[in-house]
Amino acid sequence: MEDDHVEPSWPELLGSNQWEGLLQPLNLSLRNLVLLCGDLCQATYDAFNNDEHSKYTGSSRYGKRSFFQKAALESASNYEVASFLYATASVDAPEGFLLHSLSREAWSRESNWIGYIAVSSDEASRSTGRREIYIVWRGTTRDLEWIDVLDPEQESIEPLLVPKESRHSHWYDILLGKSDEPPKVMKGWLTIYNSVDPKSTFTKLSARAQVLAKIKELVSLYKDEDISITCVGHSLGACLGILSAFDIVENGLSKVGNKPEFPVCAIVFGSPQIGNKAFSEILKKLPSLGVLNVRNEIDIIPHYPSRLLNYQHTGIDLLIDTRKSPYLKDSKNPSDWHNLQGMLNVVAGWNGKDGEFKMQVKRSIALVNKSSQLLKDEYLVPGSWWVEKNKGMVLREDGEWELAAPSDEDIPAPESFMVDA
Repeated sequence: MEDDHVEPSWPELLGSNQWEGLLQPLNLSLRNLVLLCGDLCQATYDAFNNDEHSKYTGSSRYGKRSFFQKAALESASNYEVASFLYATASVDAPEGFLLHSLSREAWSRESNWIGYIAVSSDEASRSTGRREIYIVWRGTTRDLEWIDVLDPEQESIEPLLVPKESRHSHWYDILLGKSDEPPKVMKGWLTIYNSVDPKSTFTKLSARAQVLAKIKELVSLYKDEDISITCVGHSLGACLGILSAFDIVENGLSKVGNKPEFPVCAIVFGSPQIGNKAFSEILKKLPSLGVLNVRNEIDIIPHYPSRLLNYQHTGIDLLIDTRKSPYLKDSKNPSDWHNLQGMLNVVAGWNGKDGEFKMQVKRSIALVNKSSQLLKDEYLVPGSWWVEKNKGMVLREDGEWELAAPSDEDIPAPESFMVDA
């Protein structure tokens, strides 16, 4: 049953009390927030151009102004894309992370579009009483592609920490005194988050620097309002979401003037393990930071790289089970257990492990088959139905078919970032 007895405050929805009392049963407002975050993640998959025949391979198919409209994301109609995010790979990054175009005129051979930052509109912000900022990270575009290539080696998070002389508390030194090793995360996650490529117009600044610069700008712009920051992502994007949420809080971007720190949280889906026990303990030490991990009980990805390699689970679990949904096939394919739309279908009807599955919000079951064939055949929804019309081919006046260039608004353009962030 839905628990509507007490409506949680928006800081509570963002984890100020670590979601105590909101998960069992799943609170309606939190359910809607989780679904919104999932939809924002799904848009990164739907908009990503992975067609190697296009010279815009690796970019977003849609520009910032029309992004949510072209991604058919009705739930995000009250939000605007403030910035695109780009990432690059170094020699240590996962092979296949960068998708290369066959065209000699490719927009970029060194960078990939990795996500975006969205902000609530003026009207929506007045309605909710806060300015919502979402940092949305894309996962991999091929099922489990990164699992075979990422080295589970760990690396210190020192590059993300403020200088010792500027640290606002002594928790780090205390933790080091109690730990056999410093806080570390998997090198692959950190590489994607923090790598630069001087050859690329889009990643002369790392994804990390792009995020911090834009957040610094937005926090300054909305300093007279209440602000919340939510980092979201699925799979690889979940790891980047947690890293960026920690980074924002650690580097003091969640505080404006003499006001108390505003809430920063990561609401992520199917997150792999990120780092060691010391890193997990750090997250618990930051009072304005919350991490909610929506996890399918049968999904194997959240167990990667594994405790045997000194990794530990991070954050609070919203544990669901896709086997409870009457709409989904009993698939034996592990990639289906990790499918984002499959998880969102279950979130919409989840009433606990022992409760009856019943849809609590209106959500089309056809969304399940956007990029899978997980929906039962009896519902007559084709598999993997989200495709660009004619794969982007258009008929010219002379009768020739060609791969069309995006409109001017959709052509990737380098962002302007503050380099001092």
